[in-house]
Amino acid sequence: MTERQIRLFGDPVLKTVSDPITLTDDVTGLVEDLVETVKVPGRAGVAAPQIGVNQRAFSYNVDGEVGYIINPVIADLSGEPELMDEGCLSVPGFYFPRLRYPNARVTGQDLQGNPIELSGTGVMAQALQHETDHLNGKLYIDGLEKDVKREAMRLIRESDWF
Repeated sequence: MTERQIRLFGDPVLKTVSDPITLTDDVTGLVEDLVETVKVPGRAGVAAPQIGVNQRAFSYNVDGEVGYIINPVIADLSGEPELMDEGCLSVPGFYFPRLRYPNARVTGQDLQGNPIELSGTGVMAQALQHETDHLNGKLYIDGLEKDVKREAMRLIRESDWF
């Protein structure tokens, strides 16, 4: 297992829709690296594109629970969307208010191809939506309100890492 470097905003892999993983793919190493990378304190989730891999998998680390899911699909979003401060490892140092559903459920597979389901509220719901967005080639800043996005883009362009 290896902690992998996080790709930053501007890297084309972050704007690319990820390929589904087939049961014949050997993705054990990918999953191990995703889990190791998300264990760094302060991380709630890491999607495969964030470590440069264009495949549909992500790991999560919420409330002490660490895990992964392969080929996740949003199965249910419920509740009234709420503005939540949100950040991203690929857009380091920034948090912006973003609308997210307070309840989320995703379905997918484990390494053996068995069906799994993840669900949650609060931070877990936010992470499930955020990481699934990554697999669809979307960053959280794409969903910001127009004026907030304009300011976010200005701040990102002025950052020392951009």
